Amino acid sequence: MHKLALNKEKETMENQTLFNEGRMKTTVELEKFSNLEDKIKTIVNEKVSLKKQIQKLEDTLKSKEAEIEGLNGKLKALDEERNSVRARVDSLLNLIADVDSAK
Repeated sequence: MHKLALNKEKETMENQTLFNEGRMKTTVELEKFSNLEDKIKTIVNEKVSLKKQIQKLEDTLKSKEAEIEGLNGKLKALDEERNSVRARVDSLLNLIADVDSAK
């Protein structure tokens, strides 16, 4: 009878050990799942942040493109004005040359 009680006690201890090992495995698996969950949340947050940054950069690009377009228009107007002034100066120089040659 004593041997039966020892076997029963040993079986209970083995079952308890298996239960504790199972709990430890579950705890480790839950920690791994929690780590995975944290990593996914971090990636999602980074994606949202990057999308905002991209939108901001696209807005800045559009603004700069509009600014360049405006400056190109001003440059064209200044080139036309310079060409007009050059033509007038050339005309005046020709008049002076004509006066000098008429002497």
